[in-house]
Amino acid sequence: MDKNFFEFKKGFLQQNPVLVQLLGLCPALAVTTSAVNALTMGLAVIFVLLSSTFIVSVIKRLVPSQVRIAAFTVIIATFVTIADLFLKAWFPQISKSLGPYVPLIVVNCIILGRCEAFASKSSIFKTILDSFGMGMGFTFALLILGSFREILGSGTIFNIAVLPQSYQPMLIMILPAGAFLGLGMMVGFMNFFVNKKK
Repeated sequence: MDKNFFEFKKGFLQQNPVLVQLLGLCPALAVTTSAVNALTMGLAVIFVLLSSTFIVSVIKRLVPSQVRIAAFTVIIATFVTIADLFLKAWFPQISKSLGPYVPLIVVNCIILGRCEAFASKSSIFKTILDSFGMGMGFTFALLILGSFREILGSGTIFNIAVLPQSYQPMLIMILPAGAFLGLGMMVGFMNFFVNKKK
């Protein structure tokens, strides 16, 4: 049970995709202007990651090694298309604000990396735990960054005012520079926490 739990929890701390491995930074920096956008992108990545790695784990012995990466990319693209069309149909405003970053999940290093490094070599159960943990770690990092930027940049969180009307928003936080500042601080805190634990 401990080993199985480790497969899940490693995505939060030891191997967090954004804060430790520094993967998937393009959407992490681009869409985290608000907590809603960050959460939506995180959920889309969880769906694509879980679905893709599950299929890869099931068919791993059927795919010739010469076409492995191409096959993985087609599988990932299928689930990204499903996620993109779902958002366009049910949440058009959020889909519009995320722009091209949902379709770009196809080339997200986290998903292709987990398919290649883990799902193609592990059991279905371990693959699901690993994918869910990595997806939750990614979502957690985006949600913290998006919430931080939205609170300081707009005085709201999930479009609900949390700071008094007298607060003067720090507009830099909803600009690209704010994304780099926020992510840099988060990575710094993560490094400090990991080193202190060691």
